[in-house]
Amino acid sequence: MSAKTPADPSPFDRLRLQFRGWRGTRPFWAGLLVAISGVPIMYFPYANLTIGQLTIRMATTAGAGSLIIGILLVVLGISLWFQKHVRTFAGTAAILLGLVSLPVSNFGGFFFGFVPALIGGALAIAWAPGAPESTKYGVPEGDVSGAAPAAAAPGPAEATDGMDTATEPGGLNMSKSNESYEPNDLSGTSPVNGANGRHSAG
Repeated sequence: MSAKTPADPSPFDRLRLQFRGWRGTRPFWAGLLVAISGVPIMYFPYANLTIGQLTIRMATTAGAGSLIIGILLVVLGISLWFQKHVRTFAGTAAILLGLVSLPVSNFGGFFFGFVPALIGGALAIAWAPGAPESTKYGVPEGDVSGAAPAAAAPGPAEATDGMDTATEPGGLNMSKSNESYEPNDLSGTSPVNGANGRHSAG
């Protein structure tokens, strides 16, 4: 009885996963809100509202200014998708353009452009790239450069003829002594046989 192999993902699922990975590496929602905010800001000053036989033109004295603000917001939103390193500048500019649209473009496109511009700009400023996933020891997955080298396994004990391997630096043999090892103190008088003159006198 053979194990079942997982079915290959469909082209739609593959595209969806690729888009999901692309979206997660940039301030996608901030760019979307900023780009959407430019549409009502540049649309309403050039639109005509017809009620029965009454036609209301919503053009303002700064119609060209509304068009420029709307186009700039759309460009800033697209820039947030493809140039994520300008997120702080683009977010600040989107907030400022949204505020300028209040007196210039029918209260920021009747607030349909002003509110998304403020939210999208704030999201762009607050967005930060994610940190790589780490294991429980704090080392990123697949990165073994930061891991501590494994300790070498002790080899088999080698036979020695009358030679004690537990000799400490300085010529002291600590294998047959219960005293703790004390390094040579050269601060006293002349040392004799590796011992301090102060210790040998007393």
